[in-house]
Amino acid sequence: MKRRYQLILSILLILIFLVMEPLADWFRESTGLDISFFVEQKRNLLIIGFSWLIIVLIRGLLRNILKRYDINEEDNLASRKLHTQVSLLERVVVFVIILIAVGLILLSFESIRDVGIGIFASAGVAGIIIGLSAQKVVGTLLAGIQIAITQPFRIEDAVVVENEWGWIEEINLTYVVVRLWDKRRLVLPSTYFLEKPFQNWTRNNADIVGTVFLYIDYSIPFEELRKELTRVLESSDLWDKKVNVLQVTESKESSVEVRILVSAKNSPIAWDLRVYVREKMIEFIRKNYPDSLPRTRVKIVGEKTQT
Repeated sequence: MKRRYQLILSILLILIFLVMEPLADWFRESTGLDISFFVEQKRNLLIIGFSWLIIVLIRGLLRNILKRYDINEEDNLASRKLHTQVSLLERVVVFVIILIAVGLILLSFESIRDVGIGIFASAGVAGIIIGLSAQKVVGTLLAGIQIAITQPFRIEDAVVVENEWGWIEEINLTYVVVRLWDKRRLVLPSTYFLEKPFQNWTRNNADIVGTVFLYIDYSIPFEELRKELTRVLESSDLWDKKVNVLQVTESKESSVEVRILVSAKNSPIAWDLRVYVREKMIEFIRKNYPDSLPRTRVKIVGEKTQT
């Protein structure tokens, strides 16, 4: 509804700008106020009006396209891909339209045009300084465009960046917003994802494998743990019935490291499943094998007593 009002308002403004001259005469005769300045700026006002109208139409068209693709579905790879492309395409197009409109408006002012010619004539060192200063900005914009084309990640992809787990919430031309698991927002420049490594857990599909580590005593019976893990998973709706693995991945001085792999339909469910499995497995060990909890062994050798 809001977009519809913007469309109607932009069309009305364009119509007003088109009849600015007779409207100015009527306004002067009725109120005695002179609005000749606005008549002189009729061309610039039309540029603003048409630019706004084009932006509203483009945004409305793209929003109608995105309505057909719901990113809240479980198998949402195609939807996330399209949302990412459309979101960045919209920002690029709007940026170009505004840039062209501002350029056309500035060219209509003689003083600004003369200043521009003088600047170009004496560019030299100043041009180099400006170029170096703008290098980072231009690089960030190009990085945003490159992300839109290559798509190393998409909206709602599960990622690990800066040792933080989260989901891609917003992709802009110059920065990316990552929604962390604890509701914080991590804002990173677009160039970060082209210059530094990061983990994308849902690059090809939405389902994900979660990991649970347990540290227990050497005396634990591993087959019993495997049976309990299967029972826990089969009793939970969070498990997608694909991955069920328990392996001993490390042996240390006082305990062994057991790694559990489980799978779920998407990353939020995988997080809940990992927490659930960890809780149930610890509870199982505590109730049935309390002596197999991690412990520190100390052997005290007493001195022999002579009689």
